[in-house]
Amino acid sequence: MAKQLSFELPVRQALGREDFFVSPANAAAVGMIEGWQGWTARKLVLAGPTGSGKTHLAHVWAALAQAQIIAATDLEQADIPALATSNIAVENAHEIADNRAAEEALFHLHNLALAEGWTLLITADKPPQHWGLTLPDLVSRMQGTTLVALDTPDDSLLAAVLMKLFADRQLSPQPETIPYLIPRMPRSFDAARAVVATLDDLALETGRPINRTLARRVLDNLDN
Repeated sequence: MAKQLSFELPVRQALGREDFFVSPANAAAVGMIEGWQGWTARKLVLAGPTGSGKTHLAHVWAALAQAQIIAATDLEQADIPALATSNIAVENAHEIADNRAAEEALFHLHNLALAEGWTLLITADKPPQHWGLTLPDLVSRMQGTTLVALDTPDDSLLAAVLMKLFADRQLSPQPETIPYLIPRMPRSFDAARAVVATLDDLALETGRPINRTLARRVLDNLDN
């Protein structure tokens, strides 16, 4: 039955604060997001690997701060003065490395938004010194920004992420599935996403429920 629902319904990400599980691996980042009005110089870099919750926390912050959200790769074509009329989150800033026009756009957005009294959140997969930026003025602005990182998930966070990924796909794995996966799967958010997507596909293909047996098959294939 769960697989029939998965086939009929789209994947819907839950991005509210109530959907974000707090553990020691992300507590510092959540605290910074919730305490955004106290950010030094009204700006913050939130760093973490793909799937670690950066986008989720950016949406949580956008709701708290009534902020806009824009992908860094869209800045080159954006109306920067229009963006600098509210609090603003820029996602995946590492993706504009070596793109001079986009780097200049982020530099101008940074300066204008802060000059107008707004607050700036920037997300990336790693700290600014590892982005590969080439615009010296932007490098200095980013390296002078407070950094908070999302750490490798602990067991409780990995379990919560798996539950959320299943819920986003309207799936109900059997109770033993997640406890079986946690100690055996790679400890990363990318791996969690891959495992859940593969289980979804395999359950649909075979008509079987998502359980320990199916999970074993998926993990065996990851090792090959």
